[in-house]
Amino acid sequence: MKDIGKSRPLRIGILGFGHLGQFIYRHLQNDFEVVFIWNRSKEAFANYGEEFDRNLIAATVEEGLQRSPDLVVEVTHPDVVETYADKILDICDLFIGSPTALARASVEDLLRRKTQDSGHVVYIGTGAFWGAEDINKMNERNALRSLTITMKKHPDSFKLNEPLHSKLIEERTKLGDQHGEILLYSGPVRELCQLAPNNVNTMAVGATIASHLGFDGVQGRLIADTSLDDRHVVEIELNGPETSVGEKKKLGFHVKTIRTNPAELGTVTGTATLLSFVSSIKRAKGYTTGIHVV
Repeated sequence: MKDIGKSRPLRIGILGFGHLGQFIYRHLQNDFEVVFIWNRSKEAFANYGEEFDRNLIAATVEEGLQRSPDLVVEVTHPDVVETYADKILDICDLFIGSPTALARASVEDLLRRKTQDSGHVVYIGTGAFWGAEDINKMNERNALRSLTITMKKHPDSFKLNEPLHSKLIEERTKLGDQHGEILLYSGPVRELCQLAPNNVNTMAVGATIASHLGFDGVQGRLIADTSLDDRHVVEIELNGPETSVGEKKKLGFHVKTIRTNPAELGTVTGTATLLSFVSSIKRAKGYTTGIHVV
């Protein structure tokens, strides 16, 4: 990683200027020097209603990298990680906001090799994944026996690929005006990351932290709940090893957390997750090469 002196703030580039990218831009200006912003569609800049230095807009990612950032923050789509991570890590560190990209084994392998070759670092924000540090400690001891992550949102908050997209429409039609839950998927996180790449970054974070289980071992459950018009819910449940208690009894370690995050109807990211991203970006410095959840 570059030797960044104390005389100047960290220089960052932002990939993605949607709801999350705009939030990050507004909240990082006082702590960092934003040197470029890139978005796949230029309409995002035209529709931004606040004062904005148009000179920050980079026509291409390569143009942005020529401005010598110390850290590039990606908050757009996992395809962007796959396309540009190699070039970014030649120049600087990378903060990934779309960790579902790592569900593609080739992408994860590329990133791990590239950090070693370039000396730069890949960071992933914890986002909506609660208890990351404790689960990481268990993973380091290989003490995780199972990890299941359940995400519940209103149907309008999902951006799904087939066949989940059609399944949601069909099951929602059956519900009519009634409230109810629709189980869209239950199984390994790796497959789900391909089916709902914008919605299950929390699961990808969990699979990255719980590396001994990984994307194939960590289980994900995706539920559309028509009653959740003002919040997102994330349930994290894990089991650890059994311990002998008394002469004959064995008791297993078990934790379940339920995180309720206020969210506007139809949004992909809840309000608390937005602030979590900002905090994680501020922590994205000083680590050794590799992939780190912060």
